[in-house]
Amino acid sequence: MPTMIRRVTVEDLTIALHEPFGIAGGAQDVARNLLVTIELADGTRGYGEAAPFTAFNGDTLAGARAALTQATAHIVGADVREWRAIAAALDDACQASGSARCALETAVLDALTRHLGLPLWAWFGGAGRQLITDMTITTGTAAAAHAAALAVTARGITTIKLKVGATPLADDLERVMAVRAAAPGAALILDGNGGMSADHALQLLALLHERSIVPVLFEQPVPTADLDGLRLVSRLGGVRIAADESASNVAAVFQIAATQAAHVVNIKLMKSGIVEALEMVAIARATGLGLMIGGMIESPLAMTTSACFAAGIGGFGFVDLDTPLFLAEEPLVGGMQYVGATIDLSAIVAGHGVVPRDAAADHRRAAR
Repeated sequence: MPTMIRRVTVEDLTIALHEPFGIAGGAQDVARNLLVTIELADGTRGYGEAAPFTAFNGDTLAGARAALTQATAHIVGADVREWRAIAAALDDACQASGSARCALETAVLDALTRHLGLPLWAWFGGAGRQLITDMTITTGTAAAAHAAALAVTARGITTIKLKVGATPLADDLERVMAVRAAAPGAALILDGNGGMSADHALQLLALLHERSIVPVLFEQPVPTADLDGLRLVSRLGGVRIAADESASNVAAVFQIAATQAAHVVNIKLMKSGIVEALEMVAIARATGLGLMIGGMIESPLAMTTSACFAAGIGGFGFVDLDTPLFLAEEPLVGGMQYVGATIDLSAIVAGHGVVPRDAAADHRRAAR
């Protein structure tokens, strides 16, 4: 059977960043990820990436590695055409690591769509091939935020996402004002990563309203479990509120919709894996929740997969797929292309199109 999985390998994918990526819960100075390679009986390879971000949701590199080791035994010998059955078989092994599940499901679908000669964006529905992304300014000083905002707009990116919640209210306000001064025409997204109380978030929004600054979105202002606080900010804040850490799985999205706790849910494949994310999108659409696509500190491999997911399905009003722009090294090639704020998937021929740089070199030598 040419589509049978005959081998699964896991190796480190450690990539230096230009600068630490800080959120309210902590910072990461290097992308410490894992590369999963699935090889089919016909020699086709599919690649997936686990990008755990402990400061975000507690997922760890050690936990992801252990989950991948356990899960490998469940999928060797399986047929990638039965990708939903493979995903179901991962439930026990990957229960504690969404990044491990994401890596395996990505590798399985990449192998399948490469075997079929089908781009992953087409596999997800073919609604589009392009997205417009924001770019993030991480935690830090007001002066650093001002400089970063100038750099973002110089790239041609017109939506800025600013991390808040790691410092006192006055400092957050100063940082927002610094970004507005540097990029007066840019749309602004705030992201608290659960680092605020509802009162803190509402105070910040009130102070910004007084200065005629209205964010287009405020993402996860309050802690993960505080749906009452999230709902309060949604009701009183005067801006659209997105659930991210609070929207980790199907049950969570259903609860957010049922309680009207947020206006938008941020779908991150690295939180839940691809199969669960498909169901989360379906619930959001059925209940009127807006859609955002985001990611952790990911290489072009995982980020291209998310771009294919969002572009192929369509209807994502907010796109936050920028972390490859923070990487200081390029151990992978192929996949999506950045043109200013535009993410273009048109060059992808099959799968997500990303391969390790050494594998691409081997392929070129073999073709000579």
